[in-house]
Amino acid sequence: MNFSSLNQIEKVNAAQFQRDLLQWYEEEKRDLPWRKDKDPYKIWVSEIMLQQTRVDTVIPYFERFIDQFPTVKALAEAEEEDVLKAWEGLGYYSRVRNLQAAVREVHEQYGGRVPHTKEEISSLKGVGPYTSGAILSIAYGVPEPAVDGNVMRVMSRILSIWDDIAKASSRKVFEEAIRQLISEDDPSSFNQALMELGALICTPSSPACLLCPVREHCCAFHEGTMNELPVKTKKKTMRHLHLAAAVLKTEMGEVVIQKRPPQGLLANLWEFPNTELSGIGSPKVELELFLKREYEIETKLKAEPIAKIQHVFSHLTWDIDVYEGRVTDYCSVKENSRLVKAEEVETYAFSVSHQKIWKKAKDE
Repeated sequence: MNFSSLNQIEKVNAAQFQRDLLQWYEEEKRDLPWRKDKDPYKIWVSEIMLQQTRVDTVIPYFERFIDQFPTVKALAEAEEEDVLKAWEGLGYYSRVRNLQAAVREVHEQYGGRVPHTKEEISSLKGVGPYTSGAILSIAYGVPEPAVDGNVMRVMSRILSIWDDIAKASSRKVFEEAIRQLISEDDPSSFNQALMELGALICTPSSPACLLCPVREHCCAFHEGTMNELPVKTKKKTMRHLHLAAAVLKTEMGEVVIQKRPPQGLLANLWEFPNTELSGIGSPKVELELFLKREYEIETKLKAEPIAKIQHVFSHLTWDIDVYEGRVTDYCSVKENSRLVKAEEVETYAFSVSHQKIWKKAKDE
């Protein structure tokens, strides 16, 4: 823990800070479906969904997911294809693959009961310090820190912590700060209150300091440094890829789809045949040559793309030119590709970009 942060914690009246924060949370907390009970499985699912995703987006996904997989046993025994379909559109699909792998371990090794010790729960796949802290504190009442970006932003301002939150080493600073301030009596509400404060009041830009229940404890408010904190270095430059994709239909109304590899970006999701473009020459001609080489498909694509779609990942942007074409002889030499009836396409789990491609193709 850095020295200046430790000094600031000693200046905070921890008991009063807890009272002010918890009273506000009790009065202002949002009615969220994963807060209806303290089922550790449901809390676990919600926390995984909430990584990199807004609450409003997560709510309907969470409700549908729990309806379909209401227990550890249900998710452990589910087919991966069904799980990916239920997750379709949330993105960051490695989250749900890791979740299911960990849930299977809980089902097999712990009799379906989510572990309640830090050592056991931290050993599960995809369960890092934040997720373990959230489950232990919210579900089991263990006074364990749950430090995510929201919490680091809030605490950097309250304690005037100038460590770069983009660095992994900074997490230890914030975890130690929470350990010294957390409510031993109600760690569940305390951690959720900090998350709620970051989501509703202590926002990344233009924090609503005059509405903040703990502004009297906040160094940044008194020093006027709210907009300078937290310190966060910029991400690396975004990489751009130009792709071309083909929606190919047979005379019988079937569509060619392919499954992505089991590792890497969007693993095991379905998509339409596509290739990265060289930037030299015609995208249409390059795509036709790719289809002939990879699928042994002779096709004449429409002269102009039916759509241009952009999809932004955290580190990568896809710009996709979408073409449509007819095929007569389908002789795929590419593994994990198949013909499916047009009305069945939407039963397969596709990434968001390829869901958009299919929507455009249907509208043509």
